[in-house]
Amino acid sequence: MELWIALGAVALLIVFLVSQYNKLIRLNVAVDEAWAQIEVQLKRRSDLIPNLVETVKGYASHESATFEKVVQARAAATSATAVPDVAAADGMLTQALRGLLAVAENYPDLKASANFLSLQEELATTENKVSFARQFYNDNVRALNVAIKTVPSSFFVGFAKVSEREFYEVDDPQDRNAPKVQF
Repeated sequence: MELWIALGAVALLIVFLVSQYNKLIRLNVAVDEAWAQIEVQLKRRSDLIPNLVETVKGYASHESATFEKVVQARAAATSATAVPDVAAADGMLTQALRGLLAVAENYPDLKASANFLSLQEELATTENKVSFARQFYNDNVRALNVAIKTVPSSFFVGFAKVSEREFYEVDDPQDRNAPKVQF
């Protein structure tokens, strides 16, 4: 009888250890997945920008400094890889897009263009998706970081080879908002 109790206790211990390990792995994978979603949405926004720039250029060709800022910010955003670098590049691109959209406000024909209106709607939708992806990522990072710092899962961090992740933070409070694309 004592043997069965000992075997049962060992089995429960093994189940507990495996569940804690699997919890950390699941949380780590969730953070990776959430980061991939941010990258997808940033890529989608990046793909919209050349069309938006070309459309505005057709009406405001003398605004070359504004277009150059957008192109440079887009290049920085597509080459960034680490979370803080992506966040900084994302903020820079948001500022450049604000400038581009401010230029567009000076051209009534542009604001009435069906192509521009379509691009404006796509950009607004994409900005909402980027915002949601950031929130989803940070929620998953929080869950992983809490698990890493709390007992009992903290005992399995080294074994599971997981570590704390950085939150997606935007430094400039103005960058925390999506660019206003309403005309």
